[in-house]
Amino acid sequence: MIFDGHSDLLYDVTRRRLRGECRVLEQWHLDRLRRGGVEGLVLSLWTSTAHGETFWEETPWADPADAAGRTGQMLACARAELAECGAVRLVRTAAQAEAVRSQGLLYAFLGVEGMAAIGEDPAGVDRYADAGARMGMLTWNEENQLAAGAGASPGQGLTDLGCQAVRRMEQWGMLVDVSHLSDGSFADVIRLAHGPVIASHSNCRTLCDVRRNLTDDQLRAIRDTGGVVGVNAFHGFVHQDPERQTAEMLARHAAHMADVMGVEHVACGFDFCHFMGPGNEGARGLEDASQAGTLFFWLEKMGMSRRERELVARENFLRVLA
Repeated sequence: MIFDGHSDLLYDVTRRRLRGECRVLEQWHLDRLRRGGVEGLVLSLWTSTAHGETFWEETPWADPADAAGRTGQMLACARAELAECGAVRLVRTAAQAEAVRSQGLLYAFLGVEGMAAIGEDPAGVDRYADAGARMGMLTWNEENQLAAGAGASPGQGLTDLGCQAVRRMEQWGMLVDVSHLSDGSFADVIRLAHGPVIASHSNCRTLCDVRRNLTDDQLRAIRDTGGVVGVNAFHGFVHQDPERQTAEMLARHAAHMADVMGVEHVACGFDFCHFMGPGNEGARGLEDASQAGTLFFWLEKMGMSRRERELVARENFLRVLA
């Protein structure tokens, strides 16, 4: 069974509910999750407008630039959806996740993919924590009032406000997620951290040299905090050659992480987002959640033991969410 440490399903839930649909998870996603052996996942609040998409313009927002308003709407849609969907339960701890799993249900943690909505008020972190978020990224790829994202200059880092936000997250027991940070912001988080730091959905820059992937030194830095890195199935982060954007290649990322960090720090953060349209495809063999198990087929072929595969599939990520 697999725990997916990064899912954008709330995007699709919000888009469809704002168009009048209901029971989105049941109608569009639960079957894929079950066929892929996904027992639980992190549902991320992603409300950035820097993606160049028209989603927010197509939905009834008075102001598409209103990050706080979008976040509130997504949270409202998430609550309404989970109230309707008896097959998925929101949890805050690994113990709660295990209790839900034992009932034959799927468990879901809440995460935040970019905190631009808090503006200049570090107490905005408290509102995410109150909503149940257990992990969060200060920014998406853009630069905001907290930090520089992967799309900014690599040398730019956290602002003073961002440093305050990191401390506040740790006080609330929220894991700081560095997947979308610039190299400078990454270094600042590592310097400030007093507990595990995660990269929920990132691969190895050694195997695919793109800004969203991590260097070997960054992998070791996360290891030294006791954190984990979730491998990402998005095709562009698997390999720069389209012919090598495959499930087998993603398994090589996981194997490389295990060599660099130790297998205890490797996890899954598939980032499946095929529902966002063309250009958002997963690697071949990992196009959507129904194929999540393919990663472990290749890891077994590469010699990873059953026990090691169990750690990667679920136990490592759940350990840091205890």
